[in-house]
Amino acid sequence: MTMLTLGLMFGAVTLIFMFSGAPISFALGSVAVLFMYLFMPASALNTVTQNVYEEMASITLLSIPLFILKGAAIGRSRAGQDLYAAMHVWMGRIPGGLGIANVFACALFAAMAGSSPATCSAIGSAGIPEMRKRGYSPGFAAGIIAAGGTLGILLPPSITMILYAVAAEQSLGRLFLAGIFPGVLLVMLFAGYAVLRYRKEYKLAEAEYKRSGTASALLANETFTTRQKFEMLPRVVPFVLLLIGVMVALYGGFATPSETAGLGALLALALIALIYGVWRPKDVAPILTSTLRESTMLMMIIGMSLLFSYVMSYLHISQSTAEWVVGMHLSKWFLLATILVMVMLLGFFLPPVSIILMTAPIILPPLKAAGFDLIWFGVLMTIVMETGLIHPPVGLNLFVIKNIAPDISLNDIIWGVLPFVGLMLLAVVLICVFPGIATALPDAVMGAVAVRP
Repeated sequence: MTMLTLGLMFGAVTLIFMFSGAPISFALGSVAVLFMYLFMPASALNTVTQNVYEEMASITLLSIPLFILKGAAIGRSRAGQDLYAAMHVWMGRIPGGLGIANVFACALFAAMAGSSPATCSAIGSAGIPEMRKRGYSPGFAAGIIAAGGTLGILLPPSITMILYAVAAEQSLGRLFLAGIFPGVLLVMLFAGYAVLRYRKEYKLAEAEYKRSGTASALLANETFTTRQKFEMLPRVVPFVLLLIGVMVALYGGFATPSETAGLGALLALALIALIYGVWRPKDVAPILTSTLRESTMLMMIIGMSLLFSYVMSYLHISQSTAEWVVGMHLSKWFLLATILVMVMLLGFFLPPVSIILMTAPIILPPLKAAGFDLIWFGVLMTIVMETGLIHPPVGLNLFVIKNIAPDISLNDIIWGVLPFVGLMLLAVVLICVFPGIATALPDAVMGAVAVRP
């Protein structure tokens, strides 16, 4: 059997299992075991457990359940609502300040929790009703929360970036630093769009008022006193200090990523106990249950994805595909564009975890051969995968928003997020034109590297 036939068969069987409705981890594991049985020595089946264990025996992966625990602790308290309320009060006088408050609240909460769905749920449950009550259109209110939630896989600590660092064999600390400025860029783009959209909706509300005399809540001026502003800080500042402390511990060389994750989880549990009184067993049990469930699901996907990649490598499918791509002698930028489009299309159907672990053996060697910095590419890939979280047909954040705001139609949610998809793609272009957006901070903190795009 030729390598082309084997590769096409492997891809076709993978698609069949994926679209069969089976959980992703079982689909990938089944394909791997089937091809081990058909095309590898019989003794290979006796080493499935050993292979999965060896692939997952990484100290970096140990940090994932701990970061999930930290996110679950923060996400199941009122930290998200309080953070949103504080942003709203402090930005109330800015045109479009409510939309900007949602963006900033999403960014800060995402950086603390590291979870896109948790960010959408925590901020959206308070932000969407407030925006609608004040006259914003349902689509915009839903879109800005769904897009803001995607920052959870770009801003550190990001579970997606942890997996990319493992798959690409790159420095996790450098990768985390590389995501900060692009994350800030996306926050600025989202906030700028919020101001422009507010002005457009404000003008429409004024025109409607002049035409029919019906005043929209958008036309009302809401002000907050200095006392009200400072009253919002005590419940927010501790969590912001937690975020800063975790970053200082990680980048200051005081702790490894896994130690930092453990420290952040313990401090998050302590904070919700002190601030919100969440310390009784009945209060902590849902947090631990959620952490166990999500960690188990994620580690199953990681383990089966790594087994899937191992089988591809053993059968020389990934190496042959990479050699074929290199042998096409595509221009480096056309190669990059093709790979990013492929990642975006995969994001319509697969979660970022599976995309990274399934495609890394194929796409990273040609990119490295073309002279691209894999840290820089990791940021681009993460942003492109973010679009999959809000892009139809199966963007996860779309359904999270639909769940917390069932009265907003899915059609309105989709039209509301599409401008943010465009802004994310604009950010990708800007990072390609100005690679220093992603590389300047890690170079300044950890030293420059020779390879640059």
